[in-house]
Amino acid sequence: MSSQEFRHIIRIMGADSSGTLKTSYAVKKVRGINMSLSNAVLKKAGVNPDLRVGFITDSDIAKIEDVIRDPAKYGIPSWLYNRQKDSETGKDCHLLTAELIYKVKTDIDQDKEIRSWRGYRHAYNLKVRGQRTKCTGRAGKALGVKKKTLQQSSSGSTGGK
Repeated sequence: MSSQEFRHIIRIMGADSSGTLKTSYAVKKVRGINMSLSNAVLKKAGVNPDLRVGFITDSDIAKIEDVIRDPAKYGIPSWLYNRQKDSETGKDCHLLTAELIYKVKTDIDQDKEIRSWRGYRHAYNLKVRGQRTKCTGRAGKALGVKKKTLQQSSSGSTGGK
């Protein structure tokens, strides 16, 4: 551990992380970054992934954020990006936070507009990626089959006089 004072909350790219988390898990808290990319970012930034994030310095946080903003500049492979061959630009890029949410929403809206199979499934709130639908994903819809109410027959009842 370094001689720097422990900080309980660290902010990385707009995401708050507890100071007790390991650095790799704290970087993973940023929307759009998974564990593999988190480890690659920390390796390129020269930060120990097993160190508790409460002990890292502001300069280390600045390095991490710089690598996250432009991973291609630091030689991170494009297969770790979340947006390969973008439909508009044709380039590999990595989207974060609000940009990622916006692009996913516009992709779904485009699928609905061109009436692709994915768009149809999204429009009718059905499973999109080939999952089974016979027994799962039935929330909010009719469940099961209604049983006829049992009628009491006068001959079968055990009522008293």
